[in-house]
Amino acid sequence: MDPRFKIAHREAWIGVGLAVVHFIWWFGFAYGLGSRPVEEYTYILGFPDWFFYSCIVGFILISITVIILAKYILKDVSFEEEGDES
Repeated sequence: MDPRFKIAHREAWIGVGLAVVHFIWWFGFAYGLGSRPVEEYTYILGFPDWFFYSCIVGFILISITVIILAKYILKDVSFEEEGDES
């Protein structure tokens, strides 16, 4: 078996895990804080707190996590066949 498939499989699971964590973050804040009556909302920079934490902070944290993963965890793999001299 080509070792590139093992790397791709591992990195695909990392991507799926990151997507699940992001969804849980978003869902928890959006529906956790957002389920209160509108009169009880607190605002951060003009946004309701549930939106600020779920969409803005969540996006920033996931973006930083993706950058760190791409720089330190994920590997650069060649798409060329290993015995291909052309």
